[in-house]
Amino acid sequence: MDWKLWIKAAAIRALKTVAQAAIGAIGASAMFTEVNWFVVGSAALLAGILSVLMSLAGLPEVPAGE
Repeated sequence: MDWKLWIKAAAIRALKTVAQAAIGAIGASAMFTEVNWFVVGSAALLAGILSVLMSLAGLPEVPAGE
């Protein structure tokens, strides 16, 4: 397995997941001034960690034979 390719693919996937979680948490607030940034950061961080853990099960971007 090409570890550089796996790390790059997992990082891209985790970054996208972090952004999606942050957008969802921000969107849950009625007004931008009411955003709880601690909750946004916590949700985004947890989503990123879970994404990396899920990537351990396999990434379709990285062929299993390499």
